[in-house]
Amino acid sequence: MTNDDRTNTDVTILSGEEELLLGHEADGIKELDNNLPRWWVWLFYFSIAFAAFYLCYYHVIGIGKLSAEEYQEEMKQGEKLKAAAAEKFQAELDTLEPSSDEIIIAQGSQTFVNLCAPCHRNDGGGLVGPNLCDDYWIHGASFSENLRIIIDGNPVKGMIAWKDMLPPKEIYAVASYIYTLRGTNPPNPKPREDQQSTGPEEPSDFE
Repeated sequence: MTNDDRTNTDVTILSGEEELLLGHEADGIKELDNNLPRWWVWLFYFSIAFAAFYLCYYHVIGIGKLSAEEYQEEMKQGEKLKAAAAEKFQAELDTLEPSSDEIIIAQGSQTFVNLCAPCHRNDGGGLVGPNLCDDYWIHGASFSENLRIIIDGNPVKGMIAWKDMLPPKEIYAVASYIYTLRGTNPPNPKPREDQQSTGPEEPSDFE
């Protein structure tokens, strides 16, 4: 048979391969019983041994910590660090001054737009929340008092305590930005809220 007479299903058996042929074929393809590389075989055995060790170590004997347990421990450590940072921050409130760093002010501006503007407007003129641009401050005008109201909130007025959601650095940044709004004159600001009321408090036109 010449090369031209062969079909695609013809197989040329090389010398010494007859004894390696397995007893089946598919579409004219025959399989040789070749030995796998020794390194591959040992790697396969090692994988089996490692799987058995892993199962016993983590799930049967329970010596090792599963991912969920490690996660919970790391969360507890994180909460301790967070509480320590917050405690240190609040202990230093009376000594803090608003930042004049442009980067910190820009960070505070972004936080204000994202979280505070829905109640105070982007320009601080006030909506549900009070006007932050005039000279009257309901909860105190000092920088430390501004920080405290951001940290502790005012549930009666609907302001949440941001200490549970924002890290101290971000609270400091947004308070520093709010400080820059003092004395500005936004259009159509919310009226001052320092007038004495003779009856039950009524919502303003802005609310």
